[in-house]
Amino acid sequence: MESSPVAAQVPVPAARPRPRRTPIRSRIFRGVQAYAILLGLLALLVVMFAPFVIIAINAVKDPQDLAANGALSWPQNPTLNNMITFWNAVDFGGALRNSLVISGSVAILATTLSLLNAFALGIGRMRGAIWLLVFFMLANILPNEAIVYPLYYMAKSTNLYNTQLSVIIIFTVIQSAFGTYFLASVMRAFPKEILDAARVDGCGRVQLLVKVVAPVMRPSLAVFMVFAFIWTWNEFYLPLVFLVSNSQYTVPVAVAVTQGQHMMNESQVAASALLGVLPCVVFFLLFQRTLTRGITAGSYR
Repeated sequence: MESSPVAAQVPVPAARPRPRRTPIRSRIFRGVQAYAILLGLLALLVVMFAPFVIIAINAVKDPQDLAANGALSWPQNPTLNNMITFWNAVDFGGALRNSLVISGSVAILATTLSLLNAFALGIGRMRGAIWLLVFFMLANILPNEAIVYPLYYMAKSTNLYNTQLSVIIIFTVIQSAFGTYFLASVMRAFPKEILDAARVDGCGRVQLLVKVVAPVMRPSLAVFMVFAFIWTWNEFYLPLVFLVSNSQYTVPVAVAVTQGQHMMNESQVAASALLGVLPCVVFFLLFQRTLTRGITAGSYR
């Protein structure tokens, strides 16, 4: 009996190749490697957090307890007197307010200025953009000690010395130097198709910046704003020089005044260090998701 032509044309499905099994030795090696990396990261975590734990333990110790049992012992009678004494001695609430005003203003102003500069250099393609970016980087790596004298005389001549406005202006320029380089590098990779489509729709330069570039750059702007806030919060040298009144102290300067030349209360120093680092840690935890999203945003959509 002859087979029908329809049955003869039915293709026979090809056999699927069997997946290759990973050798047992390779799987064991990968498992051991993963556990070794995990243990290494845990050890690094312990090393990083050990100083903070020691500071927190000593901050709630009596000076007598610290002198008798050492810095690594557990506190016998935990107390908050060291923090309360330091808070009242240096008006730490006022220092927190000053640091918040200065750091917040610098973060907003530096991000805005960096966005405008980066738009001109990265999107506008102005002449000499590469050399300007090199100049911004050179200005950013200059140490504060190299620029403190001209800044001091400029603040004196403009009657801005011992005012928060002088520190805000100085740090806005310093932080925007890096911000311009960072954002301009990102904008140079901005998709040209989006820019051309916006120009065809009639967007001017201001509308192109506000409605197209800024929304797409939001993760990078958020990352820079957070870092500008933290960097300004931790600055010590320039606020020490330009803010000489007790009412103008920032948090790092207020922490430093607890240490005398011939006498130092170790428990109070630990309490001041703990109070000084807690706001920065809280701020970082609040904006942790913003940092994560901004850093992992590797492509435009």
